[in-house]
Amino acid sequence: MLKEAVTSQHVAKKAGVSQSAVSRVFSPGASASAEMTAKVQKAADELGYRPNVLARSLITGKSKIIGLVVAYLENQFYPEALEKLSLSLQEQGYHVLVFMATLTNDNVDQLLDELLDYQVEGIVLASASMSPVLAKRCHTAGVPVVLFNRRQDDDTLSSITSNNLEGGKKVAKFLIAGGHQRIAHIAGWEGASTQRDRELGFMQELKRQKVKLFDREVGNYHYESAQAAARTMFSKAVIPDAVFVGNDHMALAVMECIRHEFGMRVPEDVSIVGYDDVELASWPSFALTTIRQASNKMVFETVKTLLDNIESHDTEPRSIEIDGTLMIRRSAKIPEGWNNEKL
Repeated sequence: MLKEAVTSQHVAKKAGVSQSAVSRVFSPGASASAEMTAKVQKAADELGYRPNVLARSLITGKSKIIGLVVAYLENQFYPEALEKLSLSLQEQGYHVLVFMATLTNDNVDQLLDELLDYQVEGIVLASASMSPVLAKRCHTAGVPVVLFNRRQDDDTLSSITSNNLEGGKKVAKFLIAGGHQRIAHIAGWEGASTQRDRELGFMQELKRQKVKLFDREVGNYHYESAQAAARTMFSKAVIPDAVFVGNDHMALAVMECIRHEFGMRVPEDVSIVGYDDVELASWPSFALTTIRQASNKMVFETVKTLLDNIESHDTEPRSIEIDGTLMIRRSAKIPEGWNNEKL
């Protein structure tokens, strides 16, 4: 037999208070004395009562749910950043509903359609993008959308990224200053704005200093694809003496490949530089020189932008780029006089 659901009326009767008093105790921000709260909570615990959040949202018109669409958990940067994002939203009284997209974003519009059915109050797209049609629909419905670590050409959407263009330039300056003559690049997924901006900054600085890119392969932000790119690059008669890899996840794959399959030394034979500064990058086995994405600052700006829109009706789109620090370790030759930049 099905057990009868415990309601707020049952709790009120057991605690000897009104049903409205029970409602105030379980409504964030509502007024209830400490004595009343303790009495109601004791009765609720004994009865096994939990408030129906979905039912309350029908009454208040606010679901307190944020939709989070993520396409790329393989990269160690995202689990850490998204954990911070989820915890930060929870601290503000919001619940996070997570949907997984494909890396190429070909199912994002379908997922966002489903999210809108859940009456979400806002949407965060992490490593994903959306079509102009759905962006307009979200805008019309009053559901703010914030792109995390991604941007797109739509002036109605807010985006929070690191300054990828400047990050790419920093890598080029560093490698040129290290005296490298054959500088190569292993790119990530070319459909991502992060990849395009990092490579654009890198190429702009090479061109400014009259250095020609020696070689280029695509790793598509996957471990195996990055290793395949490294095999192609280092199987040639003449090989690079430095490689800028589109993110740390691929950079670690490239390092493992050239060390164990080609017997090369890092950085004595070839310098490797990544982008993100994931936790593994600082491990002594890798000591990866990389551009740090300031995930704490990125999360703060994402939550602030989203909640300003939801709670203050600040609908002005924001495009925020956060400077990334070059973290100098042992995977690349260090030019004389260079030290870690300060955050």
